[in-house]
Formats: sequence, C-alpha cells, structure tokens
Amino acid sequence: MCYLIAKEFDKKGCIAVKTRHGKALADFTEKLQKQMGENGVQLITISRPSAYGEYEPYEIMESKEKFQEHVLSL
Repeated sequence: MCYLIAKEFDKKGCIAVKTRHGKALADFTEKLQKQMGENGVQLITISRPSAYGEYEPYEIMESKEKFQEHVLSL
C-alpha cells in the first residue's frame, strides 16, 4: 500500500488517496499529469502519511475518481 498525494506549491496541506504500487498507478498518474499540465501541483507517492509531516494536513479521498476530480479542480 501507498498513498498518491497532490500538493500545491506554496500552499499548506494536500489531498491523498490510498492505492497500490504498480503499472495501474503509473498509468493513472501519467494520465492525470497530462490532464493537469503545468499548474503548480506535484504528484508524489508516499508510504504512509505519518512519515511525511511536511505535507500535512492530509485530505484523504475515498476513491481515485474523487481524487482525480479534486486534483483537476485545483
């Protein structure tokens, strides 16, 4: 398990979704990055939120679809 997070530069907090490493995650991330373009949002995978305090507070989405919708609205 891991978390995919979207972090806006120069803003506090991030959004996240729990997921699994692998090709599906890589494909999802690549597609999402292309949709976002250069908008000042970085996508990162992390092992567990408690280990990365610099991204707090975390807003955990319940699905990849909700995550994608939220990220594209940033």
